[in-house]
Amino acid sequence: MVLGLRGIIDVQGGIETHARRLYPLLARLGCDVEIVQRSPYYPRGRRRSEWRRLALTHLWSPRTRIVETAVHTLLGVLYAAVKRPDVLHLHAVGPALLAPLARLFGLRVVVTHHGADYEREKWGPLTKAVLRIGERLGVGFANRPIVVSPVLKDVVERLYGVQATLIQNGAPLATPRRTRLTLRRFDLRSGRYVLCVARLDPGKRQHDLITAFKSARPPGWKLVIVGQIEAGDHYCQELVAQTADDSTIVLTGYQSGPTLQELYSHAGLFVLPSAGEGHPIALLEAAVYEVPILASAIPANLVLPLPRDRYFPVGDTQALAHKLRTFTQRKATAPAETRAVHAAIRATYSWREAAEATGSVYRYVARGRWQHG
Repeated sequence: MVLGLRGIIDVQGGIETHARRLYPLLARLGCDVEIVQRSPYYPRGRRRSEWRRLALTHLWSPRTRIVETAVHTLLGVLYAAVKRPDVLHLHAVGPALLAPLARLFGLRVVVTHHGADYEREKWGPLTKAVLRIGERLGVGFANRPIVVSPVLKDVVERLYGVQATLIQNGAPLATPRRTRLTLRRFDLRSGRYVLCVARLDPGKRQHDLITAFKSARPPGWKLVIVGQIEAGDHYCQELVAQTADDSTIVLTGYQSGPTLQELYSHAGLFVLPSAGEGHPIALLEAAVYEVPILASAIPANLVLPLPRDRYFPVGDTQALAHKLRTFTQRKATAPAETRAVHAAIRATYSWREAAEATGSVYRYVARGRWQHG
């Protein structure tokens, strides 16, 4: 049973993308997987009981930050206590707060640490402190903790003295699209737009990218930001205001499937200006589409096999503007370089291997071979 994500179908987020890539492969390997989704994200007419061999269960949650995760995880743990799955898999340090309760109910628990959520700019001191406690309780009470990057593995083992299993996110198979329906829809030219795909969140720092792009103003280029524009969200409103009356900057909202594949296929440059990541799936996706990449110089991004000149300091909009001016010149994007990055990513990051490793953790935990906490 999988708990901690908002949903696996048509919901944007790193953990949600992780689940969409991982769990159908686990199902193919013979694992019976039940995904517990948050019902407010799925109106009654859109709810499904099965998707790609995965069982889907919808439990209620409020649509309020922090409270949403806490209430849904509590209800999910109570549901699991009744359902008695072989393994309960909690994703992220927020839901991991309930790992001790799950163990108290006699459940075998796996926790995946996706990133230091307590470092996100949007959270206040109290929330950050609670998330740190979630990290401690999650890795301490899980029968086996999983981390998605070497950086997180070092943090968990150094701070808590707990051995964690490293299972990195995979790189998807590229599905290049020669069609240009999406480009026409957003008035884009192939190879002449900068793409950013990420949840609209202060920690992803789309506002820095917008500021840098306005400063650089590469001739003939546009900036395309893909992410769900949530009504009432303060940061989303800021981005809308920041891009108002600027025809060179496009906010597309949430995109997936062929539409997103087309945007990757025709992008001239991909930028991730994030202040914090666990293991950046969006960069892996851009790499397999052989899109030139610029990324913030944070530990999770620096472990990727990118040339050093592809990084810039977090929040340094002048440095980013300089790189945008440099790398939007056609001669600056050598195809051989992007092919080499693509090959290195494909050789290192595999969703199939991630599924096999996760299945191995499940089997050992279900048999009681790994215990601590």
